[in-house]
Parts: sequence; structure tokens; C-alpha cells
Amino acid sequence: MDFKLLINAAKQKLGFRQLSQFAEAGSVAAALATADGQIYTGICIDTSCSMGFCAEQAAACLLYTSDAADEL
Repeated sequence: MDFKLLINAAKQKLGFRQLSQFAEAGSVAAALATADGQIYTGICIDTSCSMGFCAEQAAACLLYTSDAADEL
């Protein structure tokens, strides 16, 4: 797979989102690809209490909760 596809998929998800006065999201995005070329993206969630979620974790969770996970 061309890494430019993954970079572009992640860039499409970038964008600051103020979730509350204590949380924001979207300053980092990630994209993962399966062997058959499906792309899964995720964004980070940053919180003031440091209980955030990385973009890579979000993308992996999306992949593993999709139908594609049955083939892994």
C-alpha cells in the first residue's frame, strides 16, 4: 500500500474539537491498513487529567471492532 493513502486518510480526520472545558480531540490522527487495503482512522482525545486516548489506539479499536477483525 502506498503510504500517501494512509497519510491522506489521517489528514482528513485532523481538526481541533473542543469536547468540554476539560477535553479536546483531533490534534493528532492516525491511519491503519489491513492486508486487503481497508483503512481505519482514529483521532486522539486529550484530557486535563491525562486519561486521554491516542489516535493509534482509536484506529486500532475501530479496526478490531469492525468486520475486518474476523479475518485477522
